[in-house]
Amino acid sequence: MNVTQQLSEFSAKASVSNLPADVIQRTRELILDLVGNIVRARHESDSTPALLSSAKALGLTTGTARVFGDASTYGPAGAALINSTLAHSLDFDDTHAAGTLHPGAPVIPAALAAGEMVKASGADVLAGIVAGYEVTCRTALALPAGDHYQRGYHPTATCGVFGAAAAAGRIFGMDAAGISSALGIALSQSAGSLQFLVNGAWTKRFQVGWSCMAGLSAAIFAREGFKGASEAIEGKHGFLRAYAPKPNPERAVQDLGKVFELMMTGVKPYPSCRYGHAGIDAVLALRSEHNLKPAEVDSITYGLSNSGMLLVGAPAEKKANPQNTVDGQFSGPFVLSVALATGEMAWDSYGLIQDPTIRGLLPKVRCEFDPEIEAEYPTNMSGKITLKARGKTFTKKVVVPKGEPSNFFGASELKGKFMRLAEPSMGAGGAEALAEAILKVDGFKDVNDLMRHARPMTH
Repeated sequence: MNVTQQLSEFSAKASVSNLPADVIQRTRELILDLVGNIVRARHESDSTPALLSSAKALGLTTGTARVFGDASTYGPAGAALINSTLAHSLDFDDTHAAGTLHPGAPVIPAALAAGEMVKASGADVLAGIVAGYEVTCRTALALPAGDHYQRGYHPTATCGVFGAAAAAGRIFGMDAAGISSALGIALSQSAGSLQFLVNGAWTKRFQVGWSCMAGLSAAIFAREGFKGASEAIEGKHGFLRAYAPKPNPERAVQDLGKVFELMMTGVKPYPSCRYGHAGIDAVLALRSEHNLKPAEVDSITYGLSNSGMLLVGAPAEKKANPQNTVDGQFSGPFVLSVALATGEMAWDSYGLIQDPTIRGLLPKVRCEFDPEIEAEYPTNMSGKITLKARGKTFTKKVVVPKGEPSNFFGASELKGKFMRLAEPSMGAGGAEALAEAILKVDGFKDVNDLMRHARPMTH
Protein backbone atom coordinates (compact mmCIF):
# COMPACT_ATOMS: atom_id res chain seq x y z
CA MET A 1 0.00 0.00 0.00
CA ASN A 2 1.99 2.99 -1.27
CA VAL A 3 0.24 5.55 0.91
CA THR A 4 3.05 8.10 0.93
CA GLN A 5 3.44 7.81 -2.85
CA GLN A 6 -0.29 8.27 -3.48
CA LEU A 7 -0.52 11.30 -1.18
CA SER A 8 2.56 12.77 -2.85
CA GLU A 9 1.16 12.25 -6.34
CA PHE A 10 -2.13 13.85 -5.35
CA SER A 11 -0.31 16.82 -3.84
CA ALA A 12 1.96 17.32 -6.86
CA LYS A 13 -0.99 17.29 -9.26
CA ALA A 14 -3.37 19.46 -7.21
CA SER A 15 -4.49 22.44 -9.25
CA VAL A 16 -7.31 24.96 -9.22
CA SER A 17 -8.15 23.70 -12.69
CA ASN A 18 -8.99 20.22 -11.38
CA LEU A 19 -10.49 21.10 -7.99
CA PRO A 20 -14.28 21.30 -7.48
CA ALA A 21 -15.72 24.82 -7.21
CA ASP A 22 -17.05 24.20 -3.69
CA VAL A 23 -13.59 23.11 -2.51
CA ILE A 24 -12.04 26.29 -3.94
CA GLN A 25 -14.64 28.49 -2.26
CA ARG A 26 -14.39 26.70 1.09
CA THR A 27 -10.60 27.02 1.00
CA ARG A 28 -10.90 30.80 0.58
CA GLU A 29 -13.25 30.86 3.59
CA LEU A 30 -10.92 28.75 5.72
CA ILE A 31 -8.00 31.07 4.95
CA LEU A 32 -10.13 34.06 5.99
CA ASP A 33 -11.13 32.37 9.24
CA LEU A 34 -7.54 31.49 10.14
CA VAL A 35 -6.12 34.93 9.34
CA GLY A 36 -8.60 36.59 11.71
CA ASN A 37 -7.20 34.42 14.49
CA ILE A 38 -3.64 35.36 13.61
CA VAL A 39 -4.32 39.11 13.63
CA ARG A 40 -6.00 39.13 17.05
CA ALA A 41 -3.44 36.78 18.62
CA ARG A 42 -0.57 38.93 17.32
CA HIS A 43 -1.72 41.70 19.65
CA GLU A 44 -3.56 39.96 22.48
CA SER A 45 -2.25 36.43 23.07
CA ASP A 46 -0.27 36.14 26.30
CA SER A 47 2.47 34.09 24.64
CA THR A 48 3.12 36.47 21.73
CA PRO A 49 5.86 38.67 23.29
CA ALA A 50 7.96 35.61 24.18
CA LEU A 51 7.28 34.08 20.76
CA LEU A 52 8.49 37.18 18.93
CA SER A 53 11.57 37.69 21.08
CA SER A 54 12.51 34.02 20.65
CA ALA A 55 12.17 34.28 16.88
CA LYS A 56 14.40 37.34 16.94
CA ALA A 57 17.00 35.59 19.08
CA LEU A 58 17.04 32.70 16.63
CA GLY A 59 17.68 35.03 13.69
CA LEU A 60 14.29 34.37 12.09
CA THR A 61 13.35 38.03 11.69
CA THR A 62 15.48 38.90 8.67
CA GLY A 63 13.60 38.69 5.40
CA THR A 64 10.56 39.96 3.51
CA ALA A 65 7.90 37.44 4.61
CA ARG A 66 4.83 38.79 6.36
CA VAL A 67 3.06 38.05 9.62
CA PHE A 68 -0.59 39.12 9.68
CA GLY A 69 -1.23 42.13 11.89
CA ASP A 70 2.49 42.89 12.15
CA ALA A 71 4.35 45.83 10.61
CA SER A 72 7.69 43.97 10.62
CA THR A 73 8.94 41.41 8.11
CA TYR A 74 10.54 38.03 8.76
CA GLY A 75 12.44 35.19 7.20
CA PRO A 76 10.19 32.52 5.65
CA ALA A 77 10.77 30.09 8.52
CA GLY A 78 10.06 32.83 11.05
CA ALA A 79 6.85 33.89 9.33
CA ALA A 80 5.67 30.27 9.17
CA LEU A 81 6.46 29.68 12.84
CA ILE A 82 4.86 32.91 14.04
CA ASN A 83 1.75 32.90 11.83
CA SER A 84 1.06 29.27 12.71
CA THR A 85 1.60 29.70 16.45
CA LEU A 86 -0.61 32.79 16.44
CA ALA A 87 -3.26 30.94 14.42
CA HIS A 88 -3.57 28.36 17.20
CA SER A 89 -3.08 30.70 20.17
CA LEU A 90 -6.74 31.65 20.69
CA ASP A 91 -8.02 28.09 20.13
CA PHE A 92 -10.47 29.70 17.72
CA ASP A 93 -9.13 28.02 14.55
CA ASP A 94 -10.81 25.45 12.32
CA THR A 95 -11.41 21.83 13.33
CA HIS A 96 -11.72 18.48 11.57
CA ALA A 97 -13.92 16.42 13.90
CA ALA A 98 -13.14 12.91 12.66
CA GLY A 99 -9.40 13.63 12.69
CA THR A 100 -9.68 15.45 16.02
CA LEU A 101 -7.36 18.22 14.88
CA HIS A 102 -6.99 21.76 13.53
CA PRO A 103 -5.69 21.47 9.95
CA GLY A 104 -5.50 25.14 8.98
CA ALA A 105 -2.96 26.32 11.53
CA PRO A 106 -0.01 24.16 10.37
CA VAL A 107 -0.91 24.18 6.66
CA ILE A 108 -1.98 27.68 5.62
CA PRO A 109 1.00 29.65 7.05
CA ALA A 110 3.44 27.15 5.50
CA ALA A 111 1.75 27.57 2.13
CA LEU A 112 1.82 31.36 2.32
CA ALA A 113 5.47 31.47 3.37
CA ALA A 114 6.39 29.09 0.54
CA GLY A 115 4.37 31.21 -1.87
CA GLU A 116 6.17 34.38 -0.81
CA MET A 117 9.54 32.69 -1.30
CA VAL A 118 8.95 31.78 -4.95
CA LYS A 119 6.42 34.49 -5.88
CA ALA A 120 3.83 31.80 -6.48
CA SER A 121 0.40 32.60 -7.85
CA GLY A 122 -2.53 32.67 -5.49
CA ALA A 123 -3.99 29.76 -7.44
CA ASP A 124 -0.92 27.64 -6.73
CA VAL A 125 -1.01 28.61 -3.04
CA LEU A 126 -4.68 27.63 -2.83
CA ALA A 127 -3.95 24.27 -4.50
CA GLY A 128 -1.10 23.70 -2.04
CA ILE A 129 -3.40 24.42 0.88
CA VAL A 130 -5.92 21.85 -0.38
CA ALA A 131 -3.13 19.28 -0.66
CA GLY A 132 -1.97 20.13 2.86
CA TYR A 133 -5.44 19.72 4.34
CA GLU A 134 -5.92 16.36 2.66
CA VAL A 135 -2.56 15.01 3.84
CA THR A 136 -3.04 16.30 7.40
CA CYS A 137 -6.60 15.07 7.87
CA ARG A 138 -6.17 11.74 6.09
CA THR A 139 -3.05 10.93 8.07
CA ALA A 140 -5.02 11.54 11.27
CA LEU A 141 -7.91 9.37 10.09
CA ALA A 142 -5.51 6.50 9.39
CA LEU A 143 -4.09 6.48 12.95
CA PRO A 144 -7.01 6.78 13.96
CA ALA A 145 -6.73 9.98 15.99
CA GLY A 146 -8.52 8.62 19.08
CA ASP A 147 -5.83 5.97 19.68
CA HIS A 148 -3.17 8.60 19.03
CA TYR A 149 -4.74 10.89 21.64
CA GLN A 150 -4.83 8.12 24.20
CA ARG A 151 -1.04 7.89 23.88
CA GLY A 152 -0.78 11.58 24.73
CA TYR A 153 -0.05 12.94 21.27
CA HIS A 154 -1.43 16.17 19.79
CA PRO A 155 -2.42 15.32 16.20
CA THR A 156 -2.63 18.91 14.97
CA ALA A 157 1.15 19.04 15.37
CA THR A 158 2.09 15.43 14.66
CA CYS A 159 -0.02 15.17 11.49
CA GLY A 160 0.23 18.84 10.59
CA VAL A 161 3.93 18.64 9.81
CA PHE A 162 3.13 16.32 6.88
CA GLY A 163 0.43 18.64 5.58
CA ALA A 164 2.73 21.65 5.84
CA ALA A 165 5.43 19.77 3.89
CA ALA A 166 2.98 18.68 1.19
CA ALA A 167 1.56 22.19 0.82
CA ALA A 168 4.99 23.80 0.52
CA GLY A 169 6.21 21.08 -1.84
CA ARG A 170 3.26 21.63 -4.16
CA ILE A 171 3.85 25.39 -4.18
CA PHE A 172 7.54 24.90 -4.92
CA GLY A 173 6.48 22.90 -7.98
CA MET A 174 8.05 19.67 -6.77
CA ASP A 175 7.13 16.35 -8.36
CA ALA A 176 5.71 13.38 -6.47
CA ALA A 177 9.16 11.96 -5.71
CA GLY A 178 10.27 15.29 -4.25
CA ILE A 179 7.17 15.63 -2.08
CA SER A 180 7.58 12.03 -0.92
CA SER A 181 11.12 12.88 0.15
CA ALA A 182 9.79 15.97 1.96
CA LEU A 183 7.32 13.77 3.86
CA GLY A 184 10.21 11.48 4.77
CA ILE A 185 12.08 14.44 6.24
CA ALA A 186 8.93 15.63 8.00
CA LEU A 187 8.65 12.20 9.66
CA SER A 188 11.78 12.98 11.69
CA GLN A 189 10.09 16.12 13.01
CA SER A 190 6.62 14.86 13.91
CA ALA A 191 6.01 15.84 17.54
CA GLY A 192 3.30 17.18 19.82
CA SER A 193 2.28 16.34 23.39
CA LEU A 194 -0.88 16.82 25.48
CA GLN A 195 1.23 17.49 28.57
CA PHE A 196 0.36 21.20 28.26
CA LEU A 197 -2.93 20.37 29.99
CA VAL A 198 -1.16 19.96 33.33
CA ASN A 199 -0.16 23.58 33.87
CA GLY A 200 -1.72 25.67 31.11
CA ALA A 201 1.54 25.67 29.15
CA TRP A 202 1.92 27.49 25.84
CA THR A 203 3.38 24.38 24.20
CA LYS A 204 0.12 23.46 22.44
CA ARG A 205 0.30 26.52 20.22
CA PHE A 206 4.11 26.31 19.97
CA GLN A 207 4.19 22.73 18.73
CA VAL A 208 1.70 23.60 15.98
CA GLY A 209 3.85 26.55 14.90
CA TRP A 210 6.95 24.39 15.01
CA SER A 211 5.25 21.72 12.88
CA CYS A 212 4.45 24.39 10.29
CA MET A 213 8.04 25.62 10.19
CA ALA A 214 9.32 22.03 10.20
CA GLY A 215 7.09 21.10 7.27
CA LEU A 216 8.23 24.12 5.29
CA SER A 217 11.83 23.24 6.15
CA ALA A 218 11.32 19.63 5.07
CA ALA A 219 10.06 20.76 1.68
CA ILE A 220 13.03 23.11 1.26
CA PHE A 221 15.51 20.38 2.21
CA ALA A 222 13.92 17.97 -0.27
CA ARG A 223 13.83 20.66 -2.96
CA GLU A 224 17.54 21.22 -2.48
CA GLY A 225 18.26 17.51 -2.92
CA PHE A 226 18.34 16.26 0.68
CA LYS A 227 17.13 12.64 0.78
CA GLY A 228 14.17 11.78 3.01
CA ALA A 229 12.96 8.39 4.26
CA SER A 230 10.68 6.47 1.90
CA GLU A 231 7.28 5.13 2.99
CA ALA A 232 7.17 7.84 5.67
CA ILE A 233 3.48 7.33 6.45
CA GLU A 234 2.94 3.56 6.12
CA GLY A 235 6.42 2.04 6.54
CA LYS A 236 7.49 -0.42 9.23
CA HIS A 237 8.97 2.44 11.24
CA GLY A 238 6.82 5.08 9.58
CA PHE A 239 4.42 7.49 11.23
CA LEU A 240 1.29 5.35 11.53
CA ARG A 241 2.90 2.26 13.05
CA ALA A 242 5.18 4.23 15.36
CA TYR A 243 2.53 6.58 16.71
CA ALA A 244 -0.58 4.38 17.12
CA PRO A 245 -1.23 0.74 18.06
CA LYS A 246 -3.66 -0.32 15.30
CA PRO A 247 -3.45 2.03 12.32
CA ASN A 248 -5.42 1.68 9.11
CA PRO A 249 -3.09 2.96 6.36
CA GLU A 250 -5.68 2.40 3.62
CA ARG A 251 -7.91 5.04 5.19
CA ALA A 252 -5.36 7.73 4.29
CA VAL A 253 -5.98 7.26 0.57
CA GLN A 254 -9.63 6.17 0.54
CA ASP A 255 -11.46 8.13 -2.19
CA LEU A 256 -8.46 10.45 -2.52
CA GLY A 257 -9.25 13.16 -5.05
CA LYS A 258 -12.95 12.31 -4.97
CA VAL A 259 -13.89 13.04 -1.35
CA PHE A 260 -12.20 16.11 0.11
CA GLU A 261 -11.60 16.05 3.86
CA LEU A 262 -11.15 19.82 3.65
CA MET A 263 -14.94 19.98 3.14
CA MET A 264 -15.35 18.10 6.44
CA THR A 265 -13.60 20.93 8.30
CA GLY A 266 -15.62 23.22 10.55
CA VAL A 267 -15.00 26.68 11.96
CA LYS A 268 -15.39 27.72 15.56
CA PRO A 269 -17.95 30.19 16.92
CA TYR A 270 -16.20 30.13 20.33
CA PRO A 271 -12.45 30.44 21.15
CA SER A 272 -12.13 27.27 23.20
CA CYS A 273 -11.64 23.53 22.81
CA ARG A 274 -14.13 22.18 20.28
CA TYR A 275 -15.32 19.52 22.73
CA GLY A 276 -16.97 22.28 24.78
CA HIS A 277 -18.91 23.74 21.87
CA ALA A 278 -21.89 21.38 21.83
CA GLY A 279 -22.38 22.19 25.51
CA ILE A 280 -22.09 25.94 24.90
CA ASP A 281 -24.65 25.70 22.08
CA ALA A 282 -27.00 23.76 24.36
CA VAL A 283 -26.60 26.09 27.36
CA LEU A 284 -27.13 29.19 25.21
CA ALA A 285 -30.27 27.63 23.72
CA LEU A 286 -31.68 26.68 27.14
CA ARG A 287 -30.80 30.10 28.54
CA SER A 288 -32.67 31.79 25.71
CA GLU A 289 -35.67 29.43 25.67
CA HIS A 290 -36.30 29.58 29.43
CA ASN A 291 -34.76 32.95 30.38
CA LEU A 292 -32.51 31.19 32.89
CA LYS A 293 -30.48 33.20 35.40
CA PRO A 294 -27.27 31.95 37.06
CA ALA A 295 -28.76 32.17 40.56
CA GLU A 296 -31.61 29.85 39.55
CA VAL A 297 -29.37 27.01 38.44
CA ASP A 298 -28.76 24.16 40.87
CA SER A 299 -26.59 21.95 38.65
CA ILE A 300 -25.39 21.35 35.11
CA THR A 301 -24.20 17.96 33.87
CA TYR A 302 -22.33 17.84 30.58
CA GLY A 303 -22.30 14.45 28.87
CA LEU A 304 -19.20 13.83 26.74
CA SER A 305 -17.28 11.20 24.80
CA ASN A 306 -14.07 9.71 26.21
CA SER A 307 -11.96 12.09 24.12
CA GLY A 308 -14.08 15.02 25.26
CA MET A 309 -13.60 14.03 28.89
CA LEU A 310 -9.84 13.79 28.34
CA LEU A 311 -9.64 17.39 27.16
CA VAL A 312 -12.39 19.41 28.90
CA GLY A 313 -13.78 17.14 31.63
CA ALA A 314 -11.01 15.58 33.67
CA PRO A 315 -9.53 15.86 36.20
CA ALA A 316 -12.70 17.38 37.63
CA GLU A 317 -11.01 19.38 40.38
CA LYS A 318 -8.67 21.07 37.91
CA LYS A 319 -11.40 21.83 35.38
CA ALA A 320 -13.49 23.43 38.15
CA ASN A 321 -10.65 25.77 39.11
CA PRO A 322 -9.10 27.36 35.97
CA GLN A 323 -6.27 29.77 36.67
CA ASN A 324 -5.31 31.04 33.21
CA THR A 325 -6.52 31.26 29.61
CA VAL A 326 -5.33 27.78 28.61
CA ASP A 327 -7.03 26.29 31.67
CA GLY A 328 -10.22 28.12 30.67
CA GLN A 329 -10.05 26.98 27.06
CA PHE A 330 -9.95 23.35 28.20
CA SER A 331 -12.47 23.60 31.04
CA GLY A 332 -16.02 22.46 30.32
CA PRO A 333 -17.22 23.99 33.60
CA PHE A 334 -15.70 27.38 32.75
CA VAL A 335 -17.03 27.76 29.21
CA LEU A 336 -20.49 26.54 30.22
CA SER A 337 -20.56 28.89 33.22
CA VAL A 338 -19.61 31.83 31.02
CA ALA A 339 -22.26 30.92 28.44
CA LEU A 340 -24.94 30.70 31.12
CA ALA A 341 -23.92 33.90 32.91
CA THR A 342 -23.21 36.15 29.92
CA GLY A 343 -25.02 34.70 26.93
CA GLU A 344 -21.79 34.32 24.95
CA MET A 345 -18.34 32.74 24.96
CA ALA A 346 -15.95 35.21 23.33
CA TRP A 347 -12.21 35.88 23.42
CA ASP A 348 -12.79 38.64 25.97
CA SER A 349 -14.59 36.12 28.21
CA TYR A 350 -11.25 34.89 29.56
CA GLY A 351 -11.10 38.09 31.59
CA LEU A 352 -13.84 36.50 33.73
CA ILE A 353 -11.75 33.64 35.09
CA GLN A 354 -11.81 35.11 38.61
CA ASP A 355 -15.25 36.73 38.30
CA PRO A 356 -17.42 35.99 41.39
CA THR A 357 -20.48 34.96 39.38
CA ILE A 358 -18.43 32.52 37.30
CA ARG A 359 -16.64 31.22 40.40
CA GLY A 360 -20.04 30.62 41.99
CA LEU A 361 -21.21 28.56 39.02
CA LEU A 362 -18.09 26.41 38.54
CA PRO A 363 -18.82 23.95 41.40
CA LYS A 364 -22.31 23.39 39.97
CA VAL A 365 -21.02 22.10 36.63
CA ARG A 366 -19.99 18.46 36.27
CA CYS A 367 -18.70 16.64 33.19
CA GLU A 368 -19.33 12.92 32.79
CA PHE A 369 -18.84 10.19 30.23
CA ASP A 370 -22.03 9.59 28.27
CA PRO A 371 -22.35 6.40 26.13
CA GLU A 372 -24.95 8.15 23.98
CA ILE A 373 -22.41 10.85 23.09
CA GLU A 374 -19.58 8.35 22.71
CA ALA A 375 -21.68 6.67 20.01
CA GLU A 376 -21.44 9.88 17.94
CA TYR A 377 -17.61 9.90 18.14
CA PRO A 378 -15.51 10.47 16.09
CA THR A 379 -17.92 11.63 13.39
CA ASN A 380 -19.29 14.40 15.62
CA MET A 381 -17.99 16.32 18.63
CA SER A 382 -21.38 16.07 20.31
CA GLY A 383 -22.53 16.82 23.85
CA LYS A 384 -25.60 16.68 26.10
CA ILE A 385 -26.59 19.16 28.79
CA THR A 386 -28.80 18.24 31.75
CA LEU A 387 -29.59 21.42 33.68
CA LYS A 388 -31.57 21.57 36.94
CA ALA A 389 -33.24 24.83 37.91
CA ARG A 390 -36.57 26.03 39.40
CA GLY A 391 -37.28 22.48 40.55
CA LYS A 392 -37.25 21.27 36.95
CA THR A 393 -34.81 19.38 34.72
CA PHE A 394 -33.97 20.77 31.28
CA THR A 395 -32.05 18.69 28.76
CA LYS A 396 -30.59 19.41 25.34
CA LYS A 397 -28.41 17.23 23.15
CA VAL A 398 -26.38 18.86 20.38
CA VAL A 399 -25.09 16.35 17.84
CA VAL A 400 -23.57 18.81 15.38
CA PRO A 401 -22.16 22.00 16.95
CA LYS A 402 -22.48 25.32 15.14
CA GLY A 403 -19.76 25.76 12.51
CA GLU A 404 -19.45 22.09 11.51
CA PRO A 405 -19.74 21.42 7.76
CA SER A 406 -23.42 20.44 7.97
CA ASN A 407 -24.09 23.46 10.20
CA PHE A 408 -21.56 25.86 8.63
CA PHE A 409 -21.38 29.62 8.96
CA GLY A 410 -23.11 31.77 6.38
CA ALA A 411 -20.96 34.27 4.47
CA SER A 412 -22.01 37.15 6.72
CA GLU A 413 -21.30 35.15 9.90
CA LEU A 414 -17.84 34.20 8.64
CA LYS A 415 -17.04 37.79 7.65
CA GLY A 416 -18.44 39.05 10.96
CA LYS A 417 -16.14 36.77 12.97
CA PHE A 418 -13.16 37.93 10.91
CA MET A 419 -13.98 41.61 11.33
CA ARG A 420 -14.45 41.30 15.11
CA LEU A 421 -11.03 39.69 15.37
CA ALA A 422 -9.15 41.90 12.91
CA GLU A 423 -10.66 45.37 13.29
CA PRO A 424 -9.05 46.34 16.64
CA SER A 425 -5.55 46.34 15.12
CA MET A 426 -6.21 46.56 11.38
CA GLY A 427 -8.91 49.24 11.48
CA ALA A 428 -12.21 48.77 9.64
CA GLY A 429 -10.70 49.74 6.29
CA GLY A 430 -7.60 47.59 6.66
CA ALA A 431 -9.59 44.57 7.84
CA GLU A 432 -12.06 44.97 4.98
CA ALA A 433 -9.27 45.21 2.41
CA LEU A 434 -7.52 42.15 3.84
CA ALA A 435 -10.75 40.12 3.82
CA GLU A 436 -11.49 41.13 0.23
CA ALA A 437 -7.97 40.13 -0.87
CA ILE A 438 -8.15 36.74 0.87
CA LEU A 439 -11.50 35.89 -0.70
CA LYS A 440 -9.90 36.53 -4.10
CA VAL A 441 -6.66 34.69 -3.26
CA ASP A 442 -6.61 32.55 -6.39
CA GLY A 443 -6.80 35.66 -8.58
CA PHE A 444 -3.37 37.00 -7.56
CA LYS A 445 -0.51 36.42 -10.01
CA ASP A 446 1.93 36.83 -7.10
CA VAL A 447 0.79 36.01 -3.56
CA ASN A 448 3.12 38.74 -2.27
CA ASP A 449 0.53 41.22 -3.54
CA LEU A 450 -2.00 39.67 -1.18
CA MET A 451 0.45 39.63 1.71
CA ARG A 452 0.97 43.39 1.44
CA HIS A 453 -2.45 43.68 3.08
CA ALA A 454 -1.09 41.93 6.20
CA ARG A 455 0.24 45.13 7.78
CA PRO A 456 -1.82 46.69 10.58
CA MET A 457 -3.08 50.27 10.40
CA THR A 458 -0.50 52.97 11.19
CA HIS A 459 -1.08 55.32 14.09
